[in-house]
Amino acid sequence: MTDVLWAVILAGGVGSRFWPVSTPHRPKQLLPLAGSHPLIRQTVERIRPLVPDARIRILAGAGLARPILDAVPGLAADSLLIEPRARGTGPVLAWAAAEIARTSPDAVMIALHADHVIEPAADFRSLLERVCRASVAHGRLFTIGAQPTRPETGYGYIRAGEALPGEDECYGVEEFVEKPNAEKAGKYIEQGFLWNTGLFVWPVQLLLEEIRRHTPEIAEHLPLLEEGRAAEYFERVPVTTIDEGLLERSDRVAVARATFRWDDVGAWDAVARTQPLDSAGNVIMGDAHAVDSRDCILWADSGAIVVYGAEDLVVVQSGGITFVAPRDRTPDLKRLLAALPERLAKPDGAE
Repeated sequence: MTDVLWAVILAGGVGSRFWPVSTPHRPKQLLPLAGSHPLIRQTVERIRPLVPDARIRILAGAGLARPILDAVPGLAADSLLIEPRARGTGPVLAWAAAEIARTSPDAVMIALHADHVIEPAADFRSLLERVCRASVAHGRLFTIGAQPTRPETGYGYIRAGEALPGEDECYGVEEFVEKPNAEKAGKYIEQGFLWNTGLFVWPVQLLLEEIRRHTPEIAEHLPLLEEGRAAEYFERVPVTTIDEGLLERSDRVAVARATFRWDDVGAWDAVARTQPLDSAGNVIMGDAHAVDSRDCILWADSGAIVVYGAEDLVVVQSGGITFVAPRDRTPDLKRLLAALPERLAKPDGAE
C-alpha cells in the first residue's frame, strides 16, 4: 500500500494570530513554535518515514518557496507546488489531486497542514497507514477526528455516525459543525463530538469524482487542470474550503479517531501547550525574563524583555515592534491588525 501514498502539505497561510513574529514573508509554519525547528520542517520529517520525498508535495505561494526549501534540509525544489494565487483549500487540494493523478492514477493522498503539532509521530503514521487502506476498501473520503480536551472555539467539530464494518475506530460522518461559541463547544464535547483536525486521506480519483458530483463551483474548472492550464484555473475558480465545498455535501465521508495528541498551533496561547514551561507556568523564548510572574508567554527576537509582577500576558518583541496583550485576547489578533496602520500590520512590506 505504501508505494501509492502521496503526502500533500498545505503551507500557504500567513498565521496572522502570531503577529508580529509571523508575517507574510515569514509565516508561522517557518517559526519554531513547537520545538527548536520550524513547524514545516517537523511536518515533513514526521511523514518522511512513510512517504518518500519524491511523493511529497508542499503547496505554497511563490514568495515562500525559497524560505521553505531553506527550512527543510534535503527537500528538492520539485517538491513544491506553487499556487498562482490563494483560493482556499478546496481548489488547491483539487489541483494537487489532479497533478498527482496525472502520473499516479491509483494514488492515495494524505493531506496535512504545515502548522500542526502531532505526537507521537509513530502512532500518527500507523493510523495513516490503516486509514489509507480503509479509504480504498470502503471508497470513503477520510478525515481524522481528535478527542477534545477543552471547549475550543477555534476548531470545527464532527459528529461521528455508524462504525465502518471491519475497521477500528472508523465511522461515517453524521455532521460537520463550524467553529462554535464556548457554550456550544462544551455541549459538543458532552455529546461525544470530535475535533475536525483538517487531516485528510483519500484516493485522488475518488476526491476528483466527488468534486464533480458535489462541488460544481470547482468542477466546472477541472478541465483547465486536465489541459495543464493551472494559472487560468486559479484565475477562474472561486475561493472555497474543502470542508464547506465538498465534505459537508458528500455522503462518502468517514472519520477515524486519532490515536495521537494533536494541536493546531493557532494563536499565541497555544505556545503554552507546545513549549516547555518554567516553574511558574511561563514560556520563555529568547532573551526574556519573568520575575514574580505567572502563566505568561514571552518571545524576544532581539533585545531583552523583562516582565515583573504580571500574570496571563503575552509579550512579544520582534521586528522593531513590542506587542503586549492578555493571553485570552490573542486569538482575536485579526481584529487588532485591521485597526493598525499598514506599516505595523505588515512590517515586512508584504501585500
